[in-house]
Amino acid sequence: MTGATRTATPAVQPLTGYTVGVTAARRADELGALLERRGASVLHAPAIRIIPLADDTDLLTATRAVLAEPVDIVVATTGIGFRGWMEAAEGWGVGRSLVQRLSTATVYARGPKAKGAVRAAGLVEAWSPDSECSSEVLEHLMGTGGVAGRRIAVQLHGAPLPEFVEPLRAAGADVVEVPVYRWLGPEDPGPLDRLIDATLLGQVDAVTFTSAPAAANMLARAEETDRYQRLVAAFRSGVLAACVGTVTAGPLQAAGIPTVWPERGRIGALARKVVELLPERATRLRVAGHDFEVRGHAAVIDGELRPVAPAPMAVLRVLAAKAGRVAPRTALLAALRGNSGRDADFDVHAVETAIGRLRSALGEPRLVQTVVKRGYRLAVETATGRGMDE
Repeated sequence: MTGATRTATPAVQPLTGYTVGVTAARRADELGALLERRGASVLHAPAIRIIPLADDTDLLTATRAVLAEPVDIVVATTGIGFRGWMEAAEGWGVGRSLVQRLSTATVYARGPKAKGAVRAAGLVEAWSPDSECSSEVLEHLMGTGGVAGRRIAVQLHGAPLPEFVEPLRAAGADVVEVPVYRWLGPEDPGPLDRLIDATLLGQVDAVTFTSAPAAANMLARAEETDRYQRLVAAFRSGVLAACVGTVTAGPLQAAGIPTVWPERGRIGALARKVVELLPERATRLRVAGHDFEVRGHAAVIDGELRPVAPAPMAVLRVLAAKAGRVAPRTALLAALRGNSGRDADFDVHAVETAIGRLRSALGEPRLVQTVVKRGYRLAVETATGRGMDE
């Protein structure tokens, strides 16, 4: 091409037009970067904070108990926790003694990170499950000659593990629980409150969870602020709850919230799961001769991204769900009210304004048709995806 330089339209990434909430306290930047690289807008709202217990009397008491008598089995559940235990012991001047004590025990590591921390301490694990699940570690312990009369040290991962510890004790084991750190609510709940509000207003398409305490704390914060039922309803009605694994999903499932997780509990695998599932939720239509795709807060028309503001986006979702059928003004008005979180300050003129803004954002007025005295519709020719089923 001569005389001019053509600027190529950037490719629309799989998550372009979607907003994803990240509740992680640790490695949030890594997860956020993976999602943003695929086009997502990310809302970071830590639902927890990690409090190390290096000076905690509970950890010191547990460490002294381990040092006092031989230990038959050690269970390392997390890398950060096991390393924290070793560092705390070193600070108390008993680091070498603790490693010597643990070296005479059979060590089990719940996953690769715990395995790495065990080896960094100069120890060698006897076994680690591919599933990275505590339940499989428990099953393995119960099935290898039993645990009756055996002394077992279990490094906790931020919260008690009654589902792991109690069966061991019931089977006759002497269990020493080692609490290395605790999960607490965020010091500043503001970002989490904003994420909850955005979820309620339909402005978030997915929320990611990398620990069970993060999931539990988000629900607890919603309950404290009288938003619990609405938050659960938002997840049940379409917001994707993506967890790093089955344990993390537990508090959400207990609340009746559908959850998904990758086969392997990794940050990268979690990001890939979101990349896989969110685009499947798009509504794809053929509208007035154009390929038309409705995403979380944008439309893609003939491969070109068209960002849409929240109010006209709420209207577009209703029109897309109708897939060419007429959407009455009352339905569009209800969508605007739901999007705002208020019950007042809207009338039929608000619908007309939102339609005007939507046409402007889409860049082609013919896409949205006015049906006199009835409402509005998209000029749909054919539809694929979810649109025709709703």
